Order: sequence, then structure tokens, then C-alpha cells
Amino acid sequence: WINSQLPGVSLWQIRTMWRRTWLIFSQAVTVAVALLFVVTTFRPEWLGHMSRQRAASLPPPTLAAVSAAPASAPMATISLAAAARRATPAVVSIVATKAVRGNPHAEDPAFRWFFGPRPPRDSQRSPQTGLGSGVIVSPEGYVLTNNHVIEGASEIEVQLADGRVARAEIVGTDAETDLAVLRASIDRAPAITWGDVRALQVGDAVLAIGNPFNVGLTVTSGIVSAMGRNRLGLSTYENFIQTDAAINPGNSGGALVNASGELVGVNTAIFSRTGGSLGIGFAIPADTARQVLEALIQDGQVTRGWLGVDTRDLTPEFAEAFKLPVTQGALITGVLQDGPAANAGIKPGDVVLKVGEATIGNTAELLGAVAGLKPQSRSRLTVQRGAQALQLDVQVAQRPKVRPAAR
Repeated sequence: WINSQLPGVSLWQIRTMWRRTWLIFSQAVTVAVALLFVVTTFRPEWLGHMSRQRAASLPPPTLAAVSAAPASAPMATISLAAAARRATPAVVSIVATKAVRGNPHAEDPAFRWFFGPRPPRDSQRSPQTGLGSGVIVSPEGYVLTNNHVIEGASEIEVQLADGRVARAEIVGTDAETDLAVLRASIDRAPAITWGDVRALQVGDAVLAIGNPFNVGLTVTSGIVSAMGRNRLGLSTYENFIQTDAAINPGNSGGALVNASGELVGVNTAIFSRTGGSLGIGFAIPADTARQVLEALIQDGQVTRGWLGVDTRDLTPEFAEAFKLPVTQGALITGVLQDGPAANAGIKPGDVVLKVGEATIGNTAELLGAVAGLKPQSRSRLTVQRGAQALQLDVQVAQRPKVRPAAR
């Protein structure tokens, strides 16, 4: 075919011509790439100038072309305004006034002879005022707050978000969870809706609502940072929700709500080096708060089970040293003489594994499981004593009341 198309040209000549052409093309491409590299490195503005010139030479886009161009999708915005509107009316500011007693010897003639008739420091001291927050949890005007907000108060006043002010009286307090229940004379009280704490997960959006630093009702947002925080030394029964929503002094007793505006916690404490929020706040779960609320309304106190033991967490080192076949549980370190545990045969060194059907992994779980037992009821404990597993029946007693000052 080649001989017929190109008479007198040999195959060797064609190959030589092809190689020369390919060599010239490859050299030209190499030079062009090198030139583009030099221009891009040392004179990049030349390329921009060329692009602007080319764009200027193009005809302007027509209306039809613009309308046919695909529109970019708008950025999705997440707003918690609906949750704030739903929950805010039920959050109140609390002003607790504590009368300051003067010196009891101020009227003693001998005292007055030595120090004068009216000591200024004793007779002119103004009452102490504490500020906090609370949550209206029923249309009857029941308000849930922290015990430390109203502790020792002689007068309590609540202010609603709509400006109404009402006097409140203490229904009951529970120092071991730092909760208190008030009742205020409020017509058509806007009660908050209870949320499901069991559905709450780390990463869920939450709002903290209260009156920080007495600046007025304030809403801050964040997420759930952790669940089940304990061993913080804040109260006897600790199962806190940790959040990075800003909580400051004055927020105590306020509401922690989910994205639906439902109550999931009662703000109670912060970790702070400055007195303000550092993004580590703690709230009492709503299910715990609801149990305390119902007990205080019905009985005026919270009754809990009690065994009369001192405990600590079982560590792997202790289990290995005493050759225990278990690695988790609550280690009994002390037993009260003639207490419920002692009468049931529990001894120091025993490891509690179960209370009824509830598995015990540490001291906090034992404390919570025993607290849930009714006083004077009987329960079966599964304990590990050395290499022997035992089941002991115990008659639960009522836990003695703990004074706030002793916590």
C-alpha cells in the first residue's frame, strides 16, 4: 500500500521521517512547558492579564443565559429559636433574702458599757441577698431549683419572663442531690415540658437558660459533652450531664433543654478558675430531678435505702493481690456495727456484685441501687468473698438525713 501511494519511497525513509516529526513535536512541547513554568514562577501577573483580556473580548451574557445557569443551593441554617421560645417562659429568676442576725449580746448592759450603745456593725448590717434561677414544672406553681440557691433564706421571690413577680415558699429540700422545690402563687403558671434523658446523646444540641450575674433571662447554646459524670464532690448522688453551654453564677437552678425545648437537666455547677464559664458545666438529669420533686411534694422529704457500709471501687491491683476472680464491683471497707449490712453477714473485704438484679460495677452504682430500695424492704445482695460467691439477704434501713454543712 505504501509503495502504491508513495512510489519510490522506501519503508526506512518513512520511519526516519516519522521519528524526526515526533522528535520536533516532543521538543516543542518540552520548550512550551518550560516557558509556562518560568512565566508562572516569575511573572504570574502575565497570565492574569491574558485571562482578563480574553474575558473582556467575550460578549456579555444574555438574560436567557443567566436565567438558565444553575443556582447554587442556599446554606442550611440551624436555629434553636423555637426551643428557646418554648422553654423560656417557664424559667424564673430567684431572689433569696437571708436576714442577718445581730450580735446576741448587743442589749447586754455590760456589753454596751464596753462597746457602746449601738454597735454599727451589728445594728446596720443589711440582709444578704442571693440570686439564682428556677424552672416552673407544673401549672400549680411548683418551681424546681438548687438547694444552695435558697439555703437559709427567710424570703424568696421569683420573677417570670413576662415581668410578673411572686412570693414563694419552700416545699422541701434534698441536700444530697442539691435540689429544692418551691411553690409560688402564680396564676396560669407556664410549666415546662419534661424531656426524655434516656434519649439524650453526647453531641446533642442543648440550651442553658437562666439569669447569669443578674443581667436578665439569658439563653446560651452548646452540646452535651458527656453523660453520667460523677466523683466530682458536688453532692452525694452524682450522675451529671456535662455541657459546654455557657453556665455562669446565677444560672444555678435554671433549665437545660434539648432542641425541642424540653427539660433534660437542672443546671447546678461549673468548673471554673475565674468564676465565669470555661465551657465545663454540669446539670442534674431531669429524671433524677423529677423523682426528687415528686417525693418532696408527696412526703416533704426523700427517703432512700441504706446499708451502713463504707465502700470504694474495686481496682485490678486489689483483685490481683487478693486473688479475686472478679475485677469490677464495690469493695466493702467498713461495716457499721448492728447496721443492716452487719446483720446480713457482710464483712469488710467483701465485693458487692449485684443488688437484686442490678449489676454493680463501682461505688456510685452501689449507692444509686441501694438508694432506690424502699426502707424496711428486703433485698438480696450477691457478694464475692475471696474465691467464694455468696448471696445474702439484707433488710434495708432508711438513710439518715445529711445536713448541707456536712457535705
